[in-house]
Amino acid sequence: MTEQQVTRRAVLGGSTFEEQIGYARAVVDGDWVHASGTTGFDYGTMTIPDGVVEQAEQCLRNIAAALAEAGCGFSDVVRVRYLLPAREDFEPCWPVLRKAFGEVRPAATMMVCGLADPRMRIEIEVYARRRGLRIEAVHGEAMLDEWRHVHNAVVPPAAMSLDEARERLGRYRLENAYLGDVLVGCSTVRPPEDDRGAATVIARVLPGHRGRGFGTALYEKGLAHARVLGARDVETCVLAANEDGLRFAEKCGFVEVERYVLDGESDEWVDLRLAQG
Repeated sequence: MTEQQVTRRAVLGGSTFEEQIGYARAVVDGDWVHASGTTGFDYGTMTIPDGVVEQAEQCLRNIAAALAEAGCGFSDVVRVRYLLPAREDFEPCWPVLRKAFGEVRPAATMMVCGLADPRMRIEIEVYARRRGLRIEAVHGEAMLDEWRHVHNAVVPPAAMSLDEARERLGRYRLENAYLGDVLVGCSTVRPPEDDRGAATVIARVLPGHRGRGFGTALYEKGLAHARVLGARDVETCVLAANEDGLRFAEKCGFVEVERYVLDGESDEWVDLRLAQG
């Protein structure tokens, strides 16, 4: 499943207000991301600073986290609304807002109005449109070399030659992910090879493109293919030093089953299995 095939999903930010009132921090609807009006609360502690500039900075951190979960960022924002109880508070926030939006230049509106809590001095609402992610099966030498580039960049201890990549292509399903024409990641699906019916699904995203939902799209597509192959269990393997990869696997529901070092090597690997249910 690619990101373009996701029709609607909610992104929760952790605010107690979301549960109490009944809304989401953002909603992904196809290519569009609608971020709710967001204030300067730190959702981990549910505290809010006194200063309007500090609140604006926290607003943007909250929004950035929601956009990343939705698979986009500030560069994808097309409209922003600023809501403030005091018009004189707006100008002090300009440098902070310009840092986030100065390059993309979204359409913008500022409104003076009351907010839900007297401690709130600014609320920011954005709309973003995600650029399409393409996930394609590897075919031809050029795509295979791109797949190998991502593989070697993410797991350098297991760097492989083009001949070794060709051997993988003959046994496994290899796919590349592109944002427009830019290579952002790759995946591997190893079909079930034992009595347990366990397939292996590995999603890799280049460091500069992480946190935007690309790994999730690669993983979900790989998982769907593993199910088509009749997999009863799904496993993955992550280099222990790849902390981003381990966090992503755990987020997808994998649990660690073994850590090991291959003979003659020093790098530690982690095998994980998808928790049932």
